[in-house]
Amino acid sequence: MDYSMKLLYQSNYWYNDGLKKANIRDLSGAITSLRRSLQYNRANIAARNLLGLVYYGRGDIGEALVEWILSKNFQSHENISNYYIQKLQETPGELDGLNQAIKKFNQALGYARQNGEDLAIIQLKKVVAAHPTFVKAYQLLALLYLQTEQYSKARQCLRIAHKLDTTDDITLRYMHELNQVRKSKNARIKEKDAEEQQQTVTYNIGNETIIQPVSSSFKEHTGLHTVVNIAIGVLVGVAVMWFMIMPAINASRQDKLNKQTVAFSDQIATQKAQISALKKELEDYRSTSEETENAKATATSTQESYEIVMNISKHYSAKDMSDDAMLDELLKVNAESLGTVGRERFDEITGELYPKMCENLYSTSKNNFEVANYDTAISNLERVMQMDEGYSDGGAKLLLAQSYEKKGDQDKANIEYQKIIEDYPNTEAAASAQEALDAQKAGGDKKDDGQTE
Repeated sequence: MDYSMKLLYQSNYWYNDGLKKANIRDLSGAITSLRRSLQYNRANIAARNLLGLVYYGRGDIGEALVEWILSKNFQSHENISNYYIQKLQETPGELDGLNQAIKKFNQALGYARQNGEDLAIIQLKKVVAAHPTFVKAYQLLALLYLQTEQYSKARQCLRIAHKLDTTDDITLRYMHELNQVRKSKNARIKEKDAEEQQQTVTYNIGNETIIQPVSSSFKEHTGLHTVVNIAIGVLVGVAVMWFMIMPAINASRQDKLNKQTVAFSDQIATQKAQISALKKELEDYRSTSEETENAKATATSTQESYEIVMNISKHYSAKDMSDDAMLDELLKVNAESLGTVGRERFDEITGELYPKMCENLYSTSKNNFEVANYDTAISNLERVMQMDEGYSDGGAKLLLAQSYEKKGDQDKANIEYQKIIEDYPNTEAAASAQEALDAQKAGGDKKDDGQTE
């Protein structure tokens, strides 16, 4: 079996594994398996479409759309991803409602970051009402309920999140933390019941069981007081007895107080540890807010860049679009966000188009400079910089600096001159840049000398 067939078999194996897990709502496991399937075969349309459905089932609509759009780019016809995208777009207000729900979720994260748990809870209730499959919203809502000691509501949110995705690590961790809080609460209740039992005495008379409260210290001492009142003559003996009994009573009370203090200290330490863990989780959510925004912006940039590359690729093959128009579109692409396939096609097109356009624009800029049309020259040269900053061994950058200088923008010109000297040493462009700076400095010195005289 050749290498390519092995890759296809591995991709199909992990796709089947992801399908099994998705059928039992193991969405986190399904995502892992389907991503592995796509590592072996990026063009596995079935795996990519199923991955989009799994994301959709967790409420991650943005990730689902990215996968379906990528699937559509791999196979534009007879692809069920077209149906998924169409259904999202044709449902009135659905996309807008989902977008509003995500904005409210991000706003709730902001409230949580500012210790506004009550406001965050209100926003998250609106989010889960509008978007009932949004697992991350249920998790954050449960965390805030735990933080505010609303344990029954936290349990309800975690049950819903667990039903949506049975193996999500965050959901399982919160459920474990909630169980620990419940065990601690039950232990305190048992300890209280034990203390109440110690305050009663149980004994049997015949077939009957009698439960009687333990005699209080006051009743115990009542007989002693009576004896003291009757036996005034034995005052010295009673005084000696009193001084012998009191230390034992005080020691007993002190021992009980110490035990209670230790017990309360343990409870406080446990609660502090739980609160510290919850605060850490909350801080993790707060720190990931910015990451979430960056991920969203990256996803948008990736989608736009893919669409531009695929569109230009079609026109480039059909040769029905001018080079200048294609260049305008390609300069908008964020090449770093493209995957392997998109980057290879981008490099293939730009490898042929960029050198030709650099030569044309550089030549046109020289003509513009000669006729003092500096604005057009600058515009063309800035496009050259986007394609190849070191074109013509720094010659294009030198012409850009000279255009800035002729236009009267000396600061920008000096910045470009300095870059040429640093980035392209021992070249004609660097020598010309140094001469321009020296001439400018010499002119300034002469001006200063004239003012001194």
